[in-house]
Amino acid sequence: MPDGPLLALDDLAAGGFAAAEAPVDGSVEALILHRDPDGGVRAWLNVCPHAGRRLDWAPGKFILSKDGLLVCAVHGASFETVGGVCTAGPCRGESLRAVAVVVRDGAVWLA
Repeated sequence: MPDGPLLALDDLAAGGFAAAEAPVDGSVEALILHRDPDGGVRAWLNVCPHAGRRLDWAPGKFILSKDGLLVCAVHGASFETVGGVCTAGPCRGESLRAVAVVVRDGAVWLA
């Protein structure tokens, strides 16, 4: 478990994405954090199930489709932001690997 939060909640706008790094299953992993419009925060490993590449086009910069889907910058797979399920692209039906997080004391922490 990290000593501090992944990021301050105020640094993650409603509907926005951010990147963080944290230990997951014993190794430091890149994470995608998403704050839904209602204020809930979800996190996934920053790894597309199609080819094992990062989803961001530059560190911490993510593509959001006009339909509100998270889009992999490498091969265009599109993921819904509730469960991380791929709805279009080469890994349709697969999901991003969720990482449990909680919001407390104005910050996002690993659960």
